[in-house]
Amino acid sequence: MPCKLALASMRLIFISFLILLVQHNSWGQDSNSIKKIDTLHRHNPRLATKYSALFPGLGQIYNKQYWKLPIVYGALAIPVATYIYNDDLYNKTKFAYTARFKEANGDNSDVAKIDPVLKNLSLGSLQSYRNGFRKDRDYSILWLILGWGLNIVDATVSGHLKEFDVSSNLAISIKPMVQPQFRQSGLSLQLHFKNAQSK
Repeated sequence: MPCKLALASMRLIFISFLILLVQHNSWGQDSNSIKKIDTLHRHNPRLATKYSALFPGLGQIYNKQYWKLPIVYGALAIPVATYIYNDDLYNKTKFAYTARFKEANGDNSDVAKIDPVLKNLSLGSLQSYRNGFRKDRDYSILWLILGWGLNIVDATVSGHLKEFDVSSNLAISIKPMVQPQFRQSGLSLQLHFKNAQSK
């Protein structure tokens, strides 16, 4: 009997809570809450910036500029590919240089492991190639950082221009101008902002 009473009181409390919740939601629909909902879904340029900084191209996806993705990934793939190419050749020339250096000091153990393309090069040539490949590899990293930065800048600018007003409410005109007091003539550039209520 006490269990049935407790269960009945819990049902009563639950039903009362649901009624209060439904009443609160039905009374809570006014024009101010609708405006707040609209402003919650506005485009946020900072979010586009954060997304692009987190992963390249994600800001462009947030801005719904999907056509820019091949450009972003193409621009970032070039420094990645040159980094891989230069790093591979840097490691090969570094190994060949150390093997040739050891050979000059009497240790021939690593000479057979030198890449066949690099076997006929002298110690000075290997050093020059090694330094060149290292420099190019490091420049590839800088180009990758620059490309990623441009990706972030593009997402930020596009995010800010997403809600830019390009409607017919804006007008710009170039007109001839005469200033009789100074005896000058020229062109005048006038920018007119029309009122949004006068649509």
